[in-house]
Amino acid sequence: MITVIIPAHNEARRLGYCLKAVETAARQARDKGHDVEVLVVLDRCTDASASIAHRHGVLTLEIDAGNVGVARRTGASFMLARGASWLACTDADSRVPAHWLLWQLECAADVVCGTVHIERWEPWQDAALRRLYRSRYQAREGHRHIHGANLGICARAYQSVGGFPPLPAHEDVYLVNALHASGARIVWTARHSVATSSRRDGRAREGFADYLASLRVEAAVEV
Repeated sequence: MITVIIPAHNEARRLGYCLKAVETAARQARDKGHDVEVLVVLDRCTDASASIAHRHGVLTLEIDAGNVGVARRTGASFMLARGASWLACTDADSRVPAHWLLWQLECAADVVCGTVHIERWEPWQDAALRRLYRSRYQAREGHRHIHGANLGICARAYQSVGGFPPLPAHEDVYLVNALHASGARIVWTARHSVATSSRRDGRAREGFADYLASLRVEAAVEV
C-alpha cells in the first residue's frame, strides 16, 4: 500500500488545495492498480483543518506535539501498522503534480528526493530575492536538495534506520542522511517537482519560510 503523510498545524487556508492535488495523484496511482491511503496528521490544530480533511475523506490523526518531526514520525508509524509499503511525504502548504506517486514508484529506489518550486511569490519578496533564490537552487536531475514536501521512502528502508527523528526542524535531512549512510539507493530527481508556498509565516522554525527570510536579508545587503 502507498500512503501519503501530510503534517498540518493550522493549515485551513491551504490544506484543501493540497488535498485536491494529492487526490488527483492518488487517483492516477489507483488507476494503475495501487492501493493508496492519505493521512493528515493534525498537530495542535485550532482552526478548520480537521473539518477540511474530513470533507476530503482522508484519514486523520490528532496529536499535541507542536513538532513536525514528531508529526511525520507518528503518521508513518500509524500507516506502517496499516500495512504501508511506500511512504510519500508532502506538506499542507504544497501541491503535488498528478504523476507524483507514479513517478516515485517508477524510480525503483529506496528513497526518492524531489525538488520544489514557487509558483506565486508573495509581494514582499522582491526581484533581488527571487534572483538569489533561483541562482542557489538546482532544479535538475542529480540535485542534492531534501524537502519533506517532496519525499518518498520504501517502508523497509525507513524502518531500518529508525524513521524520522522527533526534531522540530530538519527531520527530513537527518532521515535521508541516515538512509544514505545505510547504503540505501537514493534517486535525486526534478521530474515531479512540488509547488510550495513562499509564505512568511512558516510552521517550523528553520524551515523553508525562514530560509527565504534569510535570503531576503542577504539580497538586501548585496543590493
